[in-house]
Amino acid sequence: MPRVWEVPVHDSTRVRDVRVAAAAAARHAGLAEDRVAAAELVTTELATNLLKHAGGGRILLDLVGPSAPAYGDERDALVQIVAVDHGPGMPDTTVALRDGYSTTATLGAGLGTCLRTADDFGLHSAPGRGTIVMARIGFRTHPDTTGPRPAPLPVRAGGVNIPLAGGEFSGDAWVCVRTADRVTLLLADGLGHGPLAARASCAAVEELRQVPHLPPADLLRRLDSALRGTRGAAVSVAQLDIDAGKLSFAGVGNVGARLRRGDTWQGLVSRPGIVGAHLPTHLPQQQADWTDDCLLILHSDGLPSRWTPGPAADAPASLDPAVIAATIVRDASSPARPVRDDTAVAVLSPWPPDGTP
Repeated sequence: MPRVWEVPVHDSTRVRDVRVAAAAAARHAGLAEDRVAAAELVTTELATNLLKHAGGGRILLDLVGPSAPAYGDERDALVQIVAVDHGPGMPDTTVALRDGYSTTATLGAGLGTCLRTADDFGLHSAPGRGTIVMARIGFRTHPDTTGPRPAPLPVRAGGVNIPLAGGEFSGDAWVCVRTADRVTLLLADGLGHGPLAARASCAAVEELRQVPHLPPADLLRRLDSALRGTRGAAVSVAQLDIDAGKLSFAGVGNVGARLRRGDTWQGLVSRPGIVGAHLPTHLPQQQADWTDDCLLILHSDGLPSRWTPGPAADAPASLDPAVIAATIVRDASSPARPVRDDTAVAVLSPWPPDGTP
């Protein structure tokens, strides 16, 4: 089962803690030592920035696949580093990325260093609400560069996963898998917390990788058998047929799903039950048109029950979906009232037409 890390950063002693966690995550991903050092550098810069500019915050570390998976390479693990704060925000993020810019008596090279070092980088800041910075560290060169690479997808996926109370494992898991002209996004919430819950949700992820061609309802039936030896899980599955522009959805349990088209939000309905224990006899499969202004959000019940899409959910497609996910989590919580459960949010969004990262 993959580890996840959440490190609160409220004083200088925690900078070392995030650096140690980053090294552990990078080695767990099988990265070379120079990329381990890159992960340490980025987390150190981000943790230092949290203290200097926001009065503290937290660093989230996870192992994820590429935001736009190609055939088979969604297994290539990258270390995703996300810094979250409820600070004053930045009036101009473009200026903040320039070397030499600083609001304190420093050289002002922190964010610029992160941008150059990371394989993927994302930043979103709202004055008065806080800042999200995301960096992914992986192989600088794909380990298998032979043969043709698949064409880029017009969509990309990303997410965040936060364990309850700083636990080593989250009972939630998400994954995005591509096969032919379809992209399938799954989010599973294993019953309870800790390693046994993580075992259930990870079993759902691994089973999807074995049968990514199945439509959502059929996949849930397959998962029900695969999860029989676990605690079971709530699972939502969304599958996009890229050529047809159609999104299919089916879910069991309390994993939420919301689809934005233009300015309108639509809730996608799951059936009551537990995959691996009490699967409903009837599994309806919803369908919706997918257009360039769509945004799909899957989330576990770690978000407050009254969560509603906020500013991040209305963000432009140029934002990395993991940044959107982290901003949703931030805006649904506060330093005084953090998330109340294992919390995962996964987002599927259009790839910007101009290829903006």
